[in-house]
Amino acid sequence: MSIDDEAQEPLELRVGPVPEDDPSFRPYRHPAAGWGAARSVTRFLLEERALVDGPRAIMRMNHENGGFDCPGCAWPDDTKGLHLDICENGIKHVTWEMTRKRVDRDFFAAHAVTELAGWSDYDLENQGRLTEPMVYDAASDHYVPISWKDAFELVGATLRGLDSPNRAAYYTSGRLGNEATFLYQLMARELGTNNLPDCSNMCHEASGRALRASLGTGKGTVDLKDWESADALFILGVNAASNAPRMLTALAEADRRGARIVHVNPLVEAAATRTIVPHEFTDMALFRTTRTSTLNLQPRIGGDMALLRGMAKAVLEKSASDPKALDVAFIDRHTAGFEEYRALCEATPWEELERQSGLSRDDILEAARVYGEADRSIVSWCLGLTQHEHGVDTVREIVNLLLLRGNLGREGAGPSPVRGHSNVQGNRTCGIDHRPTDAFLDRLADACGIDPPREHGLDTVRTIRAMREGTVKVFVGMGGNFALAAPDTAATYAALRSCDLTVQVSTKLNRSHVVHGRAALILPCLGRTEKDHQRRGVQSTSVEDSMSMVHLSVGMKRPASPHLLSEPAIVAGMARAALPDSETPWDWYVEDYDRIRDTMAEALEGFEDFNRRVRLPLGFRIKQPARELVFLTPSGRAEFSSAALPDIVPEPGTLALGTMRSHDQWNTTIYSDNDRYRGVKNLRTLVFMNRADMRERGIADMGPVDITSTAKDGSSRFLTGYTAIPYDIPRGCAAGYMPEMNVLCALGDYSTQSDQPIMKHLKVTVVPAAG
Repeated sequence: MSIDDEAQEPLELRVGPVPEDDPSFRPYRHPAAGWGAARSVTRFLLEERALVDGPRAIMRMNHENGGFDCPGCAWPDDTKGLHLDICENGIKHVTWEMTRKRVDRDFFAAHAVTELAGWSDYDLENQGRLTEPMVYDAASDHYVPISWKDAFELVGATLRGLDSPNRAAYYTSGRLGNEATFLYQLMARELGTNNLPDCSNMCHEASGRALRASLGTGKGTVDLKDWESADALFILGVNAASNAPRMLTALAEADRRGARIVHVNPLVEAAATRTIVPHEFTDMALFRTTRTSTLNLQPRIGGDMALLRGMAKAVLEKSASDPKALDVAFIDRHTAGFEEYRALCEATPWEELERQSGLSRDDILEAARVYGEADRSIVSWCLGLTQHEHGVDTVREIVNLLLLRGNLGREGAGPSPVRGHSNVQGNRTCGIDHRPTDAFLDRLADACGIDPPREHGLDTVRTIRAMREGTVKVFVGMGGNFALAAPDTAATYAALRSCDLTVQVSTKLNRSHVVHGRAALILPCLGRTEKDHQRRGVQSTSVEDSMSMVHLSVGMKRPASPHLLSEPAIVAGMARAALPDSETPWDWYVEDYDRIRDTMAEALEGFEDFNRRVRLPLGFRIKQPARELVFLTPSGRAEFSSAALPDIVPEPGTLALGTMRSHDQWNTTIYSDNDRYRGVKNLRTLVFMNRADMRERGIADMGPVDITSTAKDGSSRFLTGYTAIPYDIPRGCAAGYMPEMNVLCALGDYSTQSDQPIMKHLKVTVVPAAG
């Protein structure tokens, strides 16, 4: 059997809890947030027995003075000193971390790993917090206790025994703070490898590459104050009510001041209708809603690029009679490639734009009218745009549209990617990058006295492939749940099981602990809500939000176990053992995180005077050259992209399927089998379909179906016995939940532009279930 053949074996997951009642579906007609969110939070606090700790945490979360940063999304903290800058999912995330349940040595003695592998992912995480380091004992098929010293020595001895440092890979999830991130990448590079795959490889890699190519910077240029002054907001591929709920406040405020808000998404999500913001107590008391959208457009999956080009075409056509439609002075002074782009737009027929976008010409012109009438526009997007083959080109098309009217480098305008996980952007800023620049490595070498490797390392997809092939033998995961988050679940499982050693640094039990290498360690760490006591007192860590603000986070609770270590301490312990002759002062760094930040100030551009600036109210914003109209591109200007429009129309009989989260879910953590904002109860194994597509295939409402994906190489993957739900989604499109549907995304189905798995654009067939 070949490596590719192995991934084709059927694999189905039971992720959520066992449903208490029969599945049901009723379209959601209520505002986002409001009393629905309040009831959900109250019920969750009761279930977790956190009626005291939960509200106490709420009063400390996202506060600038002595508070901790929400470990959920990366939306910026309120700039006006709001004392309840919180959301439903943030409260759930924090309460889930603060649970009183414990997974101790007695638990592992009672349950073999083979038994745990049969549990659902909900049941695994619901056991509670890990309490001490554990090592897998193959003879008994149990995890057994191990001292921290022996755990570190196992890691160190294994790494020292490799014939090449590139035999190891060091994965990072977005929960890791900046200080631990910096030490982690320093350890990997001092060992001699750039194998630093991370969750960005699966989410916003396309955004970074596109923005870097167009503007010379890999980040958005706007901040929250810009959101507060924009005349028009375009929200593409974002389910804000579930994935960035605090955005609802910004949308409500925008509507009240008369800004236009355009949502672009194959599904009209709850955040694209109306809301009651919970901390606006008068509105809550009066059940008074606020619009969060003035226009909703539903392109076909992957049709966003055609919509954006159509808007640009409309702006250019209008400029023939209205010179003010374009910012000619800005284009002449600050951009390159405009004439080529103009010619491309003129040569693209409206009929083709309609066919590829799935929208009418009138729809596209209406969006263009909103854009053309606004003096200042922001375009924001999330994974709905990036997890496609042409994700880089689509994000570059956003920049093209913004450049036409000079919507860059001024208040209330610019590109604004929405990062879905707290500090995932900070991870990349602080060195988690398998393709580091020479400039970054030069500064790191000077600041830390090491000779870092220059050869590019492995990203997430290539790491999985290398583990399966046996060329990577050690996998270290800092947070996250790699086994479930990665594509092609069968291939990922096989890859992890092929390793000599897997190391998972975690707060709770998850799938990555029961899908492990021949040797395996579970190293439990402090949560963000917990106090981090080190030799020189309680420490703070820093994080970066999705708009480049860096601020401190300080835990408030007693640690779940006296045996937990902080993430910086765990990294330092592994590094000491793996690099016994290292001159890096690992222990000295862990005594006082200010010392780490002082070194970061030397090594990282934009972090100068780090310790003082991060203690300012709300921290500090990393400077973005493109915001100042300084473009670090080959031409020294903002670059128009003239990429060809891809053909994304599904072949007859097939559907384009996109994976997504449910509302009661955070990444791979499942809180329940419900999805309130989509009207689903007690069901996760489902596929949302257009009713006409269902009828054409003989599929009844809530009928059982089988789903088959076809990979680029022609291989197939399967899910059986799913439930089809009729939904307001364009014909030829379908959607369902990750991580269950990650099974359908072949390891080879990644973008040639960004190397991201194309989880938002899988080619599938859906038929009535056999038998």
